[in-house]
Amino acid sequence: MNPEELGVEMPDVTVESTSPEQLKARIDDGEEVTLLDARMSSDYEEWAIEGENVEAINVPYFQFLDEEIDDEVLEQLPEDEHMTVLCAKGGSSEYVAAELQVRGYDVDHLEDGMNGWASIYEAEEVTDYDGAGTVVQYQRPSSGCLGYMVYDGDEAAVIDPLRAFTDRYLEDADELGVELTYAIDTHIHADHISGVRALAEEGVEGVVPAAAADRGVTYTDQVTLAEDGDEFAVGDATIETVFTPGHTTGMTSYLVDDSVLATGDGLFIESVARPDLEEGDDGAPDAARMLYESLQERVLTLDDDVLVGGAHFSDAAEPAEDGTYTAPIGDLVDRMDALSMDEDDFVDLVLADMPPRPANYEDIIATNLGQQEADDEEAFTLELGPNNCAASQDALTSD
Repeated sequence: MNPEELGVEMPDVTVESTSPEQLKARIDDGEEVTLLDARMSSDYEEWAIEGENVEAINVPYFQFLDEEIDDEVLEQLPEDEHMTVLCAKGGSSEYVAAELQVRGYDVDHLEDGMNGWASIYEAEEVTDYDGAGTVVQYQRPSSGCLGYMVYDGDEAAVIDPLRAFTDRYLEDADELGVELTYAIDTHIHADHISGVRALAEEGVEGVVPAAAADRGVTYTDQVTLAEDGDEFAVGDATIETVFTPGHTTGMTSYLVDDSVLATGDGLFIESVARPDLEEGDDGAPDAARMLYESLQERVLTLDDDVLVGGAHFSDAAEPAEDGTYTAPIGDLVDRMDALSMDEDDFVDLVLADMPPRPANYEDIIATNLGQQEADDEEAFTLELGPNNCAASQDALTSD
C-alpha cells in the first residue's frame, strides 16, 4: 500500500531505495544484512528472505501508522545498523522507512518489495556438462525454481520454463544468436505457472509428457506429447525423454547428451519429491512406491557421473563450484540415505513430516492443465511464495 491507501501523510524526507538485484548481491557477497519486513506476520511466516548473513525483523506496517510510534516497536529495531525495509510491493515499506529516517535510523527500502524479489531470475552455466553445446541453469531465488536452456549450433531448448519469464528466454536466445525451438515441461507443475503455452504462442514447439496430458490437459492439440524414449535434437545435442513417475503420474525427466538429467520434481540435490500433490494423502503411499521404482530403475541405473539438476532447490541445497544446483548421481547416492533404502523404509521416510503444500497449488495445477485461466498479473501472484515440492529434508541425507 502507498501512503494514500494507508490513510497517512508521507514524511517530508527522501528515502533511498535499493533494487532487488542490489540486495541479492549484498547477500551473495556475504555482507551482514538487516531486513525490516513490514508485511503481516502470516505473510512473513509463510515466505521471507533468508540467509546465513541475513537478520530479518518482522514488524507489520500498521504499527508505524500512529504519529507517536510505540516505544516497544522501536525497541525491536537496531539503532546502529543499516536496515532495508520491505513489504509486498514497495509502498508501505517506503512510508515505514521514511518514519524511521525522521527518527534517525539508517534505512532504505526495497523497490517493488517481495514482488520485485520474485522477479530476480539468474542464469549459471553448468560447466561440468560433457555434451554438445551448452547447458545453462536458470535460478529464481525467491521460490527456488530452476529451469534449463540447452543450446548448440543455431538451436536452443528450454526445460521447465516459467510463464513470468517468457520474454527472458526469447531475449536470451536472440542474444546467443540461436532459435528457441523447444519449450519442454517435465510435468504439470503445482508451484508455478508453466511458460510452455506462452512460448508456443510465440512460435516455439511446446512439449508436454504424454502421461502428464492424461491428467486432463486441454491444449494437447497445441503441443507435442512426449513418450518415453522420444528424442529432441538441439543442434548436435540430444534431449531424451525418460519417464520417471512418482511425484506425479506424468513426471518425466530429460537426459541431455547422457550428461545432465533434468529431473523436474522427481529428485533434487538435497531431497526427493513429495508424492501427495496429485492424489492427496490417500494416494501418496502408492505414488511414493512409484517414485522409489523410478529412482532405482530409471535414474540410479545411469552412470555415476551424470549430473542431476532438479526443478527446485531449497535452503538446504549447496551449490556446486560453478554456482549451479547440480550434483553427480554417485555423489547423491553417497550422501542421501533415501537413495539406498529398501522400498518400505523409503516410503515411510518420504511420507513422514511432509511440509505444507505449495500456496494456491490447486489453482496453479488447474491453470497449468488449461482448465482455468489467469492473466499475467494473476499468474504471478498465484505462484508467490516457497515451492514446497520436495519431501522434508530431515533424515534424507547422511551427516
